[in-house]
Amino acid sequence: MRARTDLAACRGPGSTGPGRTARLFRLALPVLAACLAGPARAEPPPPLVIHYVERRVERPTPLNNEPPIPDDEGLRGAELGLRDGNATGRFLGLAFTLKPVVVDPGTDLRTALAGESPRFVIVNAPAADVLALSDAPELREAVLLNVGAPDIRLRDRDCRARLLHVLPSRDMLADALVQLLAFKRWTKILLVSGPNPGDALYAEALRRSAKKFGARIVAEASFDARGADLRDSALREFATVTRGPEHDVVAVADETAEFGASLVYNTASPRPVVGTQGLTPAAWGRPVEAWGAVQLQGRFAKLAGRDMRPVDWAGWMAANAVTQAATQLKSADPAAVGRLLLSETFETGGFKGRPLSFRAWNGQLRQPVFVLWPGAVVAAAPVEGFLHRRTELDTLGLDQPESACRAFGGSN
Repeated sequence: MRARTDLAACRGPGSTGPGRTARLFRLALPVLAACLAGPARAEPPPPLVIHYVERRVERPTPLNNEPPIPDDEGLRGAELGLRDGNATGRFLGLAFTLKPVVVDPGTDLRTALAGESPRFVIVNAPAADVLALSDAPELREAVLLNVGAPDIRLRDRDCRARLLHVLPSRDMLADALVQLLAFKRWTKILLVSGPNPGDALYAEALRRSAKKFGARIVAEASFDARGADLRDSALREFATVTRGPEHDVVAVADETAEFGASLVYNTASPRPVVGTQGLTPAAWGRPVEAWGAVQLQGRFAKLAGRDMRPVDWAGWMAANAVTQAATQLKSADPAAVGRLLLSETFETGGFKGRPLSFRAWNGQLRQPVFVLWPGAVVAAAPVEGFLHRRTELDTLGLDQPESACRAFGGSN
């Protein structure tokens, strides 16, 4: 009966006098407009907002005319992740927005989110900033995704319950490298470390990995490039630094790239250089092409005009994880998306040949780590033969019994 009444209204008023006809016509205009417009459509849900916060870091001038680390490393990856998420989400009526903020050195990073109530924050900043944001009262409901700090302590004693780590930790990188060295039986390592705090942390990660996988640090040396002109003195300087007991490789810990590249081919003995330079473990690199990665590399190059770097991949992966969680739920509800991200059931792809997931005990993303030099991928760790009762991906980095993290609610 209702349908017939509406249909009659759409056909217009019946035959009446002129004045009444005009009045009825005016009253019928809204009904006529509704008939022409068709059935009413529900309002689309608001976009799911992902914040991106970065601390600008002052870096030394690169040696040997090497290209500097791009100022937009990380941000460009997050932008591509958002584009990919929207390309998929629109088929489900979902939309995503990125709100980036870059903070200068010396500025309190928490001011970047003043007045906001973020639910998902991609953080590209040193460890101290990551902890400050994690402990900020206004962010107690937010899920933070760390894409810039490889510090092991963030996955260990200083972990936080809603802090996820997309970038591999230093121990994951060191484990990947030493697995390959053990596989090749290059187990005697001469270690050369730089003077910076990050160099000391990388060197310590290499020591732990050597002990873990049956390799041995046969000798250690330190090198400070400040005050030296390596263009003139590298041949002599490094021949002295790398003299020592018989060794298979020279491992270098030089995270700021002050001297490591000049160490290659300048060692006292003809040995491979591995570590932060030479044969390098990394989350991503230009030579990565397998498992559809060439498509991701091409999309990134078109967007950024350069190659995709490890922190770029982590930025892309962080945005991809949030958008994929929403897509799997077919919902942009931030609370539901956050619960899925933090659950043990969440898996997503990352162009690394297998599903990736976050560890339930410390929030670290399980992932293969590439061991590469600028021309090719030599291996993807976990390397063949390194097994684990849960997944061989957990042979990289802190395993559950090794982690002091208790913030995720479990006892290890």
